[in-house]
Order: sequence, then C-alpha cells, then structure tokens
Amino acid sequence: MMGHQKHRILMVSDFFYPNFGGVENHIYYLSQCLLKLGHKVVVMTHAYGNRSGVRYMTSGLKVYYVPWNPFLMQCTLPTFCGTLPIVRTILIREKISLVHGHQAFSTLCHEALMHARTMGYKVVFTDHSLYGFSDMGSIHMNKVLQFTLADVSQAICVSHTSKENTVLRSGLPPEKVFVIPNAVDTAMFKPAAERLKDNQIVIVVISRLVYRKGADLLVEVIPEVCRQHHNVRFIVGGDGPKRVRLEEMREKHSLQDRVEMLGAVPHAQVRSVLISGHVFLNCSLTEAFCIAILEAASCGLLTVSTRVGGVPEVLPDDMIVLAEPDPSNLVQGINKAIIMLPKIDPQAMHLRMKSLYSWHDVAKRTERVYDCAMRCSDQSLLERLSRYLTCGAWAGKLFCLVMIIDYLFWCLVKLWQPAEEIEAAPDVTLSQQHCEETPWNFNEDGSVR
Repeated sequence: MMGHQKHRILMVSDFFYPNFGGVENHIYYLSQCLLKLGHKVVVMTHAYGNRSGVRYMTSGLKVYYVPWNPFLMQCTLPTFCGTLPIVRTILIREKISLVHGHQAFSTLCHEALMHARTMGYKVVFTDHSLYGFSDMGSIHMNKVLQFTLADVSQAICVSHTSKENTVLRSGLPPEKVFVIPNAVDTAMFKPAAERLKDNQIVIVVISRLVYRKGADLLVEVIPEVCRQHHNVRFIVGGDGPKRVRLEEMREKHSLQDRVEMLGAVPHAQVRSVLISGHVFLNCSLTEAFCIAILEAASCGLLTVSTRVGGVPEVLPDDMIVLAEPDPSNLVQGINKAIIMLPKIDPQAMHLRMKSLYSWHDVAKRTERVYDCAMRCSDQSLLERLSRYLTCGAWAGKLFCLVMIIDYLFWCLVKLWQPAEEIEAAPDVTLSQQHCEETPWNFNEDGSVR
C-alpha cells in the first residue's frame, strides 16, 4: 500500500497552553504525534497575558501567539475579516497545506477556517462539545457552526453522540464526519506504586466548578454519601463560580474534616491528586467525551459518572458506574462503586487503558482524515456560495455577503502585500536526543515554561 502523504498542518483554536483543558491537551498531544509521523505542525492561538509572538515547544512544535487578547471565556472578539492578514501571512510563511480548527466556541477557529477556504486551502474541523437546540446561546452557536461547516472539507467528532449532535446542529452530511475519540498519556498518568488501604475510602473530584460540570449535584451528593458512609472522605480539585456553594455546604454540614477543597489544580499535579483516591466522581450535565475519566482510569481509579453525552462510550462497564444526573441516583452509584472496590486492580486497569487509548492511534486516524480532505475537489467562489445559500432564507444571504466581503478583502490584501514579499520560515527539525534533553517543563503555578 502507498504511504500517507506528508502534510503541513496549521492547528487553530482559542484554547491552548498555558491554559489547561481537554481541547488544549488534545491539540498538544495530537500535534506531538503528528510530528513523530513526519508531518509539519504549527499551532495558532491568541496571546495569553505577556505570552505573545512565536514560541517553540517539545519536538519543535511551533506556536504563534497572535496579538489578540481574549474577550470572553478565553475567546477573542469576533472581527470577521480582521484576522485575515495575519492568518494569510502564517499560511504562506509556513507553507501550510491544510488548516485544522478545534472547538465550536472558538472565534479564532471559525475565522481562520473561513479565511482558509477563501484562499483555497483544505480545512478540517474537530468538535469537542455538545450543544442544545432550545436556548438562545445554543441557537446562535448552531447557526455559526452551520456557516463554518457549510464549506468544510471534513469534520471530526470525539464520540458517536457528538457526531449525531454535530450533524443535527450543522446540517453537515454524516459521511463527511469521522469519529475519533480522545486519548490519555498513560506514561504520565500511572497508578500509585502501592495499593491504597480500604479502611478509608477517598472519592476524588477534579473539575471546573460550574453549572455544566454538575457542581450543584455535587453539593447535594456529598452530604448524603458522608451520612451513609463514615469512612468516606472527598477531595475536590477545581475552581469556579460554584465553589462558594460547596464551601457553604461544607460549613452547613460540618464536613471540614471530610471534604478537602484544593482549589485550581495545575495539570502537572493532577496525577498526584488522583492517586490519593479510590473513586473518581464526574457529575457533568453534558459531555462529548471527558478526558478526565480517562486520566482517572489510567491512574487505577474506579469511575462514577452521570450517564450523559458520550460518557457511556468511554470506558468498559466493569471500569465505570453510570448513573442518571440526579442526586439519589449518583449516591446509589457511589454505593455500588464502594462495593466493587475490592475487585479493582489499579495496575491491571492501567494496562487496559494503555491498550485502549493511544494518542499515536488518534494521530494515525486523523492522518487518514487529512488524506480524505486533500482529495476533495477544489471549488470556485460561485460553487461555494451556493452552499451558503442553503443555510436559511435570511442567514444564507447574510453568509454569502460575508464570504463575498472576505474574498474582496483577500484580493485587496494580495495587492497590498504580494505573497512573494512574505519570507518563508525555515523548518526546524529536532533530533529525538535533543527532544529528550529538552522536556516540556512547568512553572510553580502550573504554566508552561
């Protein structure tokens, strides 16, 4: 069989290191594995504080922190055509062949994909989240997603539930959407060397303390579990607006000695928190996949989770206890997990996770999606506009107008700065020995050095 062609990929998202989360981890680990497969990978994101300009990470991963500051929830302010000159410059400098955008909520992702299609590049989009259909925020986001995906080459979702959600929201043909799950760095998330004693059961929660992550459920579950089991205590890592409710619950029920609040936990310290517990509790109200569950299972913890979104697809039945997003059901799930604990072997669970989830496998499957995208036929502006017209009676015409303006602005930018005047950046290739000598390090606050 012929080998895969080598691609030059631009990863684009508002969410990247030094910010931490599932999307950030996905982009970083996927990029590292694609580099090992021989592809060139460049990341584009917005500035984080004083982190602006070009930075290099492990294996020579090049990151452009463009001088745009976040406007809301780590996303940049929508500019429509404002980012076109810098996106065009990066594409030409790095000789990019394909643009890969991540996360439906990322403004920078949507604009970069729009500009890339205007300039004739092939684009791939990965959706990491689930959205509803009834509230105003979801309706607005779904329309934006429909606009972006109307002309996308291929799309990727992290679970089958996520694929169904994305197809319904965007109107994208199902055959253009691939399902590639997330993975976990099993070398980083290992169980403790010695098995924890079962005389005191520790339940670990590491999550953003917000409504979507089920913080309100947690407030009701913890007191009831502590009442039923005198040998159970909780470790809660994470921060957010709902932390106040948890603090109040702890004071109200006098659980200061049984509920430990850690606050925000840097990603480099997540494993040390996980291996101090027996059970991992996830109370999310909506999840497309949930990498935190993989990290906990890789550390040998039995998981109790709400049965929402793509969570039932993540782990085998003997490694997770699923419950409805209801306090009484979650308490029952925890009771079941406590009974199952003596049968759990953390080392065996870690080995199973090592065989089930691999970032190298994710990269190989993503590579095949890139090959499919590159084989897509090129289309003229008129052919592309016909797609946007199908997005709605009024929205379709508005989308066409936006794309026409973007195309005219691109023509103007080409006259103002011809491609020949943009200096190509040299490719930096680091040897494996050099990569091992210069590992990716963290500051004391958890930020990347």
